[in-house]
Amino acid sequence: MISSRISHYLLILLIFLILLLLFPPFLVWQNSRDSIYASIDSVEASSVAMVFGAGLTITNTPSDALMDRLTVAADLYNRGLVEALLVSGDNRTQEYNEPDVMKETLINAFSIPADAIFADYAGRRTYDTCRRAHELWGIDHAILVTQGYHLHRAIWTCEALGIESDGISATLQPYIKEIPFKIREIGAIYKMFIDLYLIEPEIIGGEFIQDLDP
Repeated sequence: MISSRISHYLLILLIFLILLLLFPPFLVWQNSRDSIYASIDSVEASSVAMVFGAGLTITNTPSDALMDRLTVAADLYNRGLVEALLVSGDNRTQEYNEPDVMKETLINAFSIPADAIFADYAGRRTYDTCRRAHELWGIDHAILVTQGYHLHRAIWTCEALGIESDGISATLQPYIKEIPFKIREIGAIYKMFIDLYLIEPEIIGGEFIQDLDP
């Protein structure tokens, strides 16, 4: 009888822990889903779109995920839905310059005018990109461009850091590492809550650069 009760309590505890683990991702998904456009045809115009980095290949070209983000961003610009594109990514070494590759691709592959593209060279993480966009680029409202599995966290992060955010998914194809990326998002959401509400991380700051959202 006693062992049966213990098993019962352990089962209840296990269920509680599982629900506790799933609650933050569910909260983020539920809170942001109404801010995600179903298609590009339903997007409302904004001053700027923020394009998050997604890695480069060994030949220094955009990864499949990044190329899809640039494709969607270019479509937004060509439809007149945004006036400027902020491309934000990692540039921690001279050999790895994600923002410049993003900008060059938009110019060369999609014929976007160079003066409509602005590169942020310290967007190492989603948190960094959102915070720098608000503090250094004056962005108060933006359309976020990234894959669907990342979009909910990106919206929550930017909203918490002062940017009213809508999002458009750049998931245009299946990705080789899509399942690991989705699993990684669960851990990234917990890290996001720590960064936003418990321990403010250091970022590469600087002086105000330009107001992209006048």
